[in-house]
Amino acid sequence: MIKKSDFYFDLPENLIAQNPVYPRDTSKLMVLDKENKTIKHHFFYELPKLLPKDCVLVVNNTKVYPARLYVEIDNKEGELLVLKEKTENVWDCMVKPGKKFVIDKKFTVKGKKEDIIAIIKKINNDGTREVKFSLDKNLSDWIEENGYPPFPPYIKNTQASFVDYQTTYAKETGSIAAPTAGLHFTEEVFNELAKRNIEIIMVTLHVGRGTFLPVKTDNIEDHTMHSEWYEITDENAKMLNLAKKKNKKIIAVGTTSVRTLESNFKDGLFHAKTDETDIFIYPGYTYKAVDGIVTNFHLPESTLIMLVSAFAEKEFVFKAYHEAIKNNYRFYSFGDAMMIL
Repeated sequence: MIKKSDFYFDLPENLIAQNPVYPRDTSKLMVLDKENKTIKHHFFYELPKLLPKDCVLVVNNTKVYPARLYVEIDNKEGELLVLKEKTENVWDCMVKPGKKFVIDKKFTVKGKKEDIIAIIKKINNDGTREVKFSLDKNLSDWIEENGYPPFPPYIKNTQASFVDYQTTYAKETGSIAAPTAGLHFTEEVFNELAKRNIEIIMVTLHVGRGTFLPVKTDNIEDHTMHSEWYEITDENAKMLNLAKKKNKKIIAVGTTSVRTLESNFKDGLFHAKTDETDIFIYPGYTYKAVDGIVTNFHLPESTLIMLVSAFAEKEFVFKAYHEAIKNNYRFYSFGDAMMIL
């Protein structure tokens, strides 16, 4: 049995980053060598010279949509996080406070430009609600004009704009949270990567609640991941397979890229595919596709720190986390970065 409590660490609240740094690439970068058990301190703009010469970088080009909606229900304020379309203008949503959102309850969704009426049609087994929205156009279009950035709940006091919560290469709309390891990249970093002939390969995984839902079971093997949609195009599958054939190291930027690649890699090949993945990676898992990871510093007891602890020995990862705390690294979405090779 692998206990959830094995992945707990005490994090001072002042290290939870409330705002990004400017420029993005001036964030700190801790580099872990998992073979030699070394820990070195750098800045993210140094990434191109720190990468192995024969490698490719795989990034997730998903784009976050303004999925947070504010509502008025029984003359009180509430919130929706719009997750997934079921049928036209009927969506699964996370709701707050849950006790207000009962079946057949009507309420007003407050938009920046216009308000709309919605009604609860169903309470799902996982506590989310099936919500029908009353409007003439598709809700996706209305959200783009009227929704708010879905900053995580631990970001409570930020001056960040929605642009700050998107990667510079975000393209495919569909996420309710940013693939945050990608937030550090700037045009200058990409230019340096190009000078060093380091290839960038795009995949898409739309970040859903599966990525950030807390583990509630004491035995982590009893935790169920929610599935998330991903795509690897034919062109990018060919690029990945050519990289493998040439023995180039595949460095995944972010846990979402890791999960996409590890889910897709079968029989020694990457496959052009649109699919869903519910892969849950924790210690004991053998990596097949990925040779290195660029990632942020994650929440205690989260599936993300478990994924990282499966790539390098958990004790080494936690040693690095304690060193990060001692050196005032910034944690979570707007925080600093780590690279493990």
